[in-house]
Amino acid sequence: MSDIIEWVLEMRVQEGQADKVLPLLEEMVAATKSDEPGALHYEYFMPADRSTCTVLERYADNDAVMAHLGNFGAKFADRFLTAFAPERFVVYGPSNDEVRAALTAFGATYQERVAGFHR
Repeated sequence: MSDIIEWVLEMRVQEGQADKVLPLLEEMVAATKSDEPGALHYEYFMPADRSTCTVLERYADNDAVMAHLGNFGAKFADRFLTAFAPERFVVYGPSNDEVRAALTAFGATYQERVAGFHR
């Protein structure tokens, strides 16, 4: 089995924050792409009315998740949590206790891989 950890985070855009969302996301994507080689997939999706946002993230392993969370906390957490209200957060893969503890505040639930493959 793989060490890959991935998640789907569905959020509501907080009232009055719609104009701040895209600049924040562009900054976060650029920082993650340049500073985190263990981030394998990092994409945000929104409907035309910009009322909700879904992010798909995939990391090479638990260490890559913790590197991302460290950068997120230092650079973006305050603005992110002002802009978004997490509504559903599902983490897939072999997340360890450290990752689970770090994601508790976001209301994450966990699912373990039981079958399949990764190419």
